[in-house]
Amino acid sequence: MKQYLLAVHMVEGEPARSEEEIQRSYRAVDAFNRELMASGHWVFAGGLLPPDTATVVRAQGGKVVTTDGPFAESKEQIGGFWVIKAADLDVALELAGRGSEACGGAVEVRPFADMPDVD
Repeated sequence: MKQYLLAVHMVEGEPARSEEEIQRSYRAVDAFNRELMASGHWVFAGGLLPPDTATVVRAQGGKVVTTDGPFAESKEQIGGFWVIKAADLDVALELAGRGSEACGGAVEVRPFADMPDVD
């Protein structure tokens, strides 16, 4: 099975969701996570704190330089993610649709690069 990243996007400037909507989303995501686990698609998942909590680390000329994040100057940032196992892209897209419905946000699907065989 191939692994895919399902990245949940949050958009700066979108209206804040009500506490009731947030709690409903938490419950729906928890149920979706349990389905992924039960079906064997689960690898790992996590939610992220807001982009303003990020620190960017760069190696420059033999030194490590850290700056306040986020790295990308963008209104869209990753707010959370799932790493899943799926037989193919069609299955990953179907699962992403269910994840999007659960979390109430857009989900980007990206396959992991195949790793070279190491003897």
